Amino acid sequence: MAKDISNAYLVTTGDGDLMVNTGFMDNADRNVGLLAPHRTGPMRRIILTQSHADHFGGVPEFSDEGTQVIGGPGYAENWADMKRLQPFFGPRSAKLWSGTLNRGSAPKRPPEVTPDLIVEGRHAFEQGGRRFELLHTPEGETTDGLTVWMPDERIAFTGNLFGPVFLAMPFLCTIRGDKPRSVRSYLKSLETVRDLGAEMLITGHGDPITGADRIAADLDRMHAAVSWVRDYTLDGMNAGRTVHELMRDIALPENLTIGEFHGKVSWAVRTIWEEYAGWFRYEDGTTALYGVPRSAVHGDLAQLAGGAGPLADRAAEYVAENKPLQALHLTDIALDAEPEHEGALIAKKAALEALLAASGGSNLSETMWLKAEIGAVEKALGTP
Repeated sequence: MAKDISNAYLVTTGDGDLMVNTGFMDNADRNVGLLAPHRTGPMRRIILTQSHADHFGGVPEFSDEGTQVIGGPGYAENWADMKRLQPFFGPRSAKLWSGTLNRGSAPKRPPEVTPDLIVEGRHAFEQGGRRFELLHTPEGETTDGLTVWMPDERIAFTGNLFGPVFLAMPFLCTIRGDKPRSVRSYLKSLETVRDLGAEMLITGHGDPITGADRIAADLDRMHAAVSWVRDYTLDGMNAGRTVHELMRDIALPENLTIGEFHGKVSWAVRTIWEEYAGWFRYEDGTTALYGVPRSAVHGDLAQLAGGAGPLADRAAEYVAENKPLQALHLTDIALDAEPEHEGALIAKKAALEALLAASGGSNLSETMWLKAEIGAVEKALGTP
């Protein structure tokens, strides 16, 4: 294994080698060097568990003449979508990750990788005395997800099907932006892996999870937790509750608690709502059907309130009352009207800091967003 943003795994056989993912392009030479002492022959196959650059970035460096590259259905289309929207996704990712990765320079351009074989459903093969089965397991992070199953060794390579951290709530719709992931497909993919009865589960991050009983129990817990969130959301919709009410009030039963390191339970509620009902919520009213947002009248509201000052003062009161979200609603109005208003900026920073403190920093995406927003306010205030 070469640890990377997403890990690269070398599998040796009696007839050459096989890779499950290759890591990020910036680290390709390093990964090749780390695994070189363990190589036993030519690279026969490279299996990509999804169409993200931290999985296929090292394909050119690991490939030999005749290496077969294998991906899942929709691989080319998903990668094409990512490239087409790079001007949109790039700045969003930079806002979230720039303070965490500290690369110092932009990453290399991802290589163009076209799989030689696309696996639809299930594909079995033998290489050098070892049997492999490739299973289409979509919606962990992409619709083209694959799981690599070695039935004799009872090892499953799942890539990022279960997200960056195992035994955690899936990130059904990322903050940086991506296609929403279907909760129904995610649960089916989890069931596919659970039914294998693996004795070792190797994900895209961290160390392998070992022990059939532990793996089964963890997968059961994840399935039950995500199913509970789905049922809670659908039952709430039928009861006439709004999506914000459901997001605010949800709490997993103690026996179903799992991590919320990237995805959050409340965010899963919103994604599930939109998977089943779409983007238009009746409580948003008629204006949501048209291209004029509520922010179009923020200037009017500020004027009616007597300017940004009274709004900033009320926002500060909300912060003192431990209501930072109400405070941010008001500072949004105030700063749309007067972008450099010091009182509104100070109140906004205090509200963001209150949210960050309340979060405990346990969810990486939430933490990165709040820190980025605090940094932007500090820049506007001219403070470090």
